[in-house]
Amino acid sequence: MTGKDEAELSRLLKAAIAGDERAYADFLHRIAAVVRGFVRRKIVQGGVDPEDVVQETLLAIHVKRHTWRPDAPVLPWVYAIARFKLIDAFRRRGRRIEVEIDEIAETFAEPEAETVSDRDINRALDGLPPAQRSVVSSISVDGHSIGETATKLGISETAVRVSLHRGLAAIAKRFGQERFGRQ
Repeated sequence: MTGKDEAELSRLLKAAIAGDERAYADFLHRIAAVVRGFVRRKIVQGGVDPEDVVQETLLAIHVKRHTWRPDAPVLPWVYAIARFKLIDAFRRRGRRIEVEIDEIAETFAEPEAETVSDRDINRALDGLPPAQRSVVSSISVDGHSIGETATKLGISETAVRVSLHRGLAAIAKRFGQERFGRQ
């Protein structure tokens, strides 16, 4: 950009801040081309869409136009905003590589269905006192909520939570696990 271009952009932004809508539209149109070129030069790998950064920059310019000092050049102010928006876009992307799932789908093994027989369940519940067995069975086997189990058994929700915790801890201990399946 030349000094003439800088002067013209300054003139347009001053007029836009004063309320001239045509000047503002012209300013945004010209500055979008400048920002687009800047952003495309900075993005060398995929993962960040340059047009998204351009739009975010234009929005930031619109919101922050009152922060531009009329005695200062426009382009350094615009480039600073564009640079920060570009940094934000790279941060959102993170340091990860994006791969289409279709490209690697055949490398995944089919998940094996986990099956537990009634005999295994009964074996786990057998060593529990009747109250704990009822709670653990209701929640872990039948899929009832704590509230439903409390109502069904006629005890408080707190008592259900305590019985569930103690019952699961006893099952874990009995089968050689220290804390709920962790070794």
